[in-house]
Amino acid sequence: MNEYELLTVEHLSKTWAIGTNRAVQALDDFNFSVKRGEFIVIIGPSGCGKSTLLFTIAGLEQPSAGTVYLEGKPITGPSSDRSLIFQEASLFPWLSVMDNVEWGLKIRGLPKSERRDRAFHYLKQVGLADSIKKYPHELSGGMKQRVAIARALCLEPKVLLMDEPFAALDVQTRYKMQSFLLEIWESIRTTIVFVTHHIDEAIHLADRVLVLTARPGRILREVPIDMARPREVASNNFDEYRSSFFAYLRDEVSKAFNEQELAEIVNASIK
Repeated sequence: MNEYELLTVEHLSKTWAIGTNRAVQALDDFNFSVKRGEFIVIIGPSGCGKSTLLFTIAGLEQPSAGTVYLEGKPITGPSSDRSLIFQEASLFPWLSVMDNVEWGLKIRGLPKSERRDRAFHYLKQVGLADSIKKYPHELSGGMKQRVAIARALCLEPKVLLMDEPFAALDVQTRYKMQSFLLEIWESIRTTIVFVTHHIDEAIHLADRVLVLTARPGRILREVPIDMARPREVASNNFDEYRSSFFAYLRDEVSKAFNEQELAEIVNASIK
């Protein structure tokens, strides 16, 4: 493994319900690596294994074949050196913003003063220092996701895994959250692996984009985004990348739709 590589995925395959008539192969011989501080974005058709890949890196799922390495050591289960953020913020509704953010540190056994100081530091990073006493029902969708990001960063993970974290937000809030995430990333340089269906989001955020095939997911293209930040959506360079990604994905999306239609026919015949 190269000394600059933090995360390495080697020959990873994952089959759900293996050994049954419901078996579905999500990933097949998947290989890639991520450098320290790199911002990787993964795009691909629905059902191509993007979330499965994140869950496996997080240690929440075990590979059917292959290995995922962090700093050269195989990942065998969950650890605080990897934090996963979902589409929904998944905050505890009965806890305040501060208590939500420091929850992981409390589980880890840190003294109250230390975990409060660290939680407040990251709440300032995400612009919520004045909201520490509020509860999730008092927050907007974007604010909830900022709390979730602060909670993840509070554990100071080596890799931040993000599974379509802005998908449920309105367009304007989504763009604001993208810029906000980049500001945090540029200040602390945590390694990020980010999944999205949104091509513009991928171009806006990524150092490098991995384009996946229809299921079973394999890497179709690796595309470095050679544009200075901040990136202007209304630019010729951005349009060129957008057109390329649409071309790469067109056939794969069609394959995914055809497979889904076939699966529905088979399921209907079984019933």
